[in-house]
Amino acid sequence: MSKRYLLGIDNGGTVAKAAVFALDGAEVAVAGAKTAVLAPQAGWAERDMDRLWQATAGAIREALASARIDSRQVAAVACTGHGNGLYLVDAEGKPVRPAIFSSDVRARSYVERWMAEGVGRQVGPKTLQSLWPGQPHALLAWLRDHEPDSLARARWALMCKDFIRLRLTGEVHGELTDMSGTGLLDVLTGQYDAGILEAFGIAELADKLPPLCLSADVCGRVTRTAAAQTGLAEGTPVAAGMFDIDACALASALLDEQALGMTLGTWGINQYVAPRPVPAGAVFMTSRYCVPGYFLILEASATSASNLEWFIAQLLPGESRPSPPQGATIYDRVNAWVAEVPADDAGLLFLPFLYGSNAGADASACLVGLSQRHHRGHVLRAVYEGVVFSHMTHFERLMKLRGRPAAIRATGGAARSAVWLQILADAFQLPVEVPAGSELGAQGAALSAGVAIGCYRDYADACRTAVRWGRRFEPDARQAAVYQAKYARYRRLLEALQGAWGDLAW
Repeated sequence: MSKRYLLGIDNGGTVAKAAVFALDGAEVAVAGAKTAVLAPQAGWAERDMDRLWQATAGAIREALASARIDSRQVAAVACTGHGNGLYLVDAEGKPVRPAIFSSDVRARSYVERWMAEGVGRQVGPKTLQSLWPGQPHALLAWLRDHEPDSLARARWALMCKDFIRLRLTGEVHGELTDMSGTGLLDVLTGQYDAGILEAFGIAELADKLPPLCLSADVCGRVTRTAAAQTGLAEGTPVAAGMFDIDACALASALLDEQALGMTLGTWGINQYVAPRPVPAGAVFMTSRYCVPGYFLILEASATSASNLEWFIAQLLPGESRPSPPQGATIYDRVNAWVAEVPADDAGLLFLPFLYGSNAGADASACLVGLSQRHHRGHVLRAVYEGVVFSHMTHFERLMKLRGRPAAIRATGGAARSAVWLQILADAFQLPVEVPAGSELGAQGAALSAGVAIGCYRDYADACRTAVRWGRRFEPDARQAAVYQAKYARYRRLLEALQGAWGDLAW
């Protein structure tokens, strides 16, 4: 029983995942369980917190069983998860209401009022954040006005992974990388700020914010109750963990400014690390990185690979079953259809705004240039390219603040598609590197657990030891002009539609 392992837990938008890793970074076992997002009213997005914990505990049990190890061989555990939203618990750690997910827009009017009143400009130099409705300051203000009883029962306002860690350990902590992305603290000092809370009108709720810790701090141990529910050994150390954007960056060995990380998933994340923050308002968000002394500079929007999921679910429902050869999945077939269409074939364009936009609050998705000669391969290539062009929009904003990176390090669901990643490399004319393994968020969390208990000297040692590399895609210089022209048409289309979005919204 001498060999030791690390367990990473990742709670994103739709799946609770647990993964077991060897100390050399090998992915030993992975398990996941679906977690539903509820919509009790239009614009609301909520989660049953008890069911979220049950799904997470089940994923941990399954991962341990699949790994075929003694649970005492798990040296430490850490969690990651989506940022923002709001997970309220009482003094005993029990939920006081369903969690509010980060895509919830019930508090949109609060954000609009704050922007009109100049609150965003006032707090921006400290928060280094854009204001949006799914952040906890807006949700706390909304609850104060619409559900005061819920706030009265609440003792702590937590992020998703901090709630899961509470269930594992019985201890309450807020972790710096996650909380630095909420607009509730001064990112430069790494502390809550009374002036920020006052500006948002929620100063009286300051005592509900949890004490802060760092990603590699040990924040408790697995309790007897949690051990019985998860299969972990009682007393196993639990590290603080980190924001999921940090976890993917760490598992991509982003330790300096040489490379740029891109996550092609529900959100399109484009980020790099730097020893200094950028000016307020220059990017969507600057937060504290898990590596001490560094900041995470990020441009993002909900305009990435989830657009493909919609197309598959709505327009290809009969194609979802595996089929020959060798049980090819729908994703295999979509990749094949896209690969059949040359990059320079037709000017079909897709704006990937089914779930969000980086072109204005009212912008929506559309397919432009469709004719009778086009088939599903053309449409799906347009989806792939539209997602890449949306990432390029964010990339251009980041390039105003730094030089071009040496490479793009890609993660997320689309990083499993060689076709998609080659389009990315050709459009950006940069090499695209893909870390090995399927669960990079969980691995990033696991690395922080390893640092916390001394398996690795620091994060640099953790990355040297445990980050493995899979595929690398080199750009085809012959495609540069093709994608430059396509992206220019994409930008012209966005400009042409600016006056029409409001008329289309309903």
